[in-house]
Amino acid sequence: MKSLKLVFMGTPAFALPSLDLLYTTHHKLCGLVTQPDRLKGRGRQMQFSPTKQWALEHNVDTCQPEKMNEPGFLLWLEKLKPDLIVTVAYGRLLTKTLLNLPPLGCINLHASYLPAHRGAAPIHRAVIEGASYSGVSIIDLTPELDGGDVYMQEKEEISFYDTAGMLHDRLAARGAALLVKTINALADGTALKTPQNPTLVTYAPPLDRDDEKLNWNCTSLEIYNRIRGLNPWPGAYTNLRGKRIKVWKAAPFDLKNAGCGAHMPGAILAAAEGTLTVATGDGAITLLDLQPAGKKKMDAGSFCCGYRVESGECLGRDN
Repeated sequence: MKSLKLVFMGTPAFALPSLDLLYTTHHKLCGLVTQPDRLKGRGRQMQFSPTKQWALEHNVDTCQPEKMNEPGFLLWLEKLKPDLIVTVAYGRLLTKTLLNLPPLGCINLHASYLPAHRGAAPIHRAVIEGASYSGVSIIDLTPELDGGDVYMQEKEEISFYDTAGMLHDRLAARGAALLVKTINALADGTALKTPQNPTLVTYAPPLDRDDEKLNWNCTSLEIYNRIRGLNPWPGAYTNLRGKRIKVWKAAPFDLKNAGCGAHMPGAILAAAEGTLTVATGDGAITLLDLQPAGKKKMDAGSFCCGYRVESGECLGRDN
């Protein structure tokens, strides 16, 4: 099998399993492209992306362009003469110049079973929407967002208890193996592509602040899915006494909770003996792990005791 020269483009931790696996193959990883270093955290300290840290540890040449059309970046790529560009959660669309640069083109590992959940937040959206499965897809990169032909893809079941973080880790590992398999097929000339079905396309837009706020008028199932779909990042939240509270975990619930219909959605039904049960649009849900602003995560019992939460109070109010 022919050994290919690869340039890898990726930024977050999702890309690390792919880098680790590619590094063990006979293909040559000749360069890494990642987002520029950013100021993060309360101390506003400069932090490297996970992939840049990986590249430093493995002595892989790295470039961090602000824009895709920077002359210095294009010259760097041309000097490397890659056979193939591989992208995994890089975070930017590639220009036509980049797409046409390598002889074998550019491929992308996308964390969904395309054509479902095209876009920036496929893992979060799949869990939030209560999807029964997601997957990984290796596609030919084109100017259309996640619209290229599919080389290979595999489904991944989403359980009732999965968080976005759990699904993230499984898809990252599964996608890495499928990515190497695709690259090997491209190297030996056996790779085949299949167009996506345009009638099945759905989108997974980036998360915004409105996505994080719990709406207690929603059903118990919708609220439960949102909580796990935003765990471990960025976290779902609600308000109590005008202060923001993150909600990290909720219990499976009984949609037939007796008497819930008589309570306003968001009303606390039980706040004793380590439980925090809240009325929803169609029943109730029990919250398990919470985090007041500026505090550590705690279980519901500790939260109720420390904040003297009482039945009848209402979550979701700004004051």
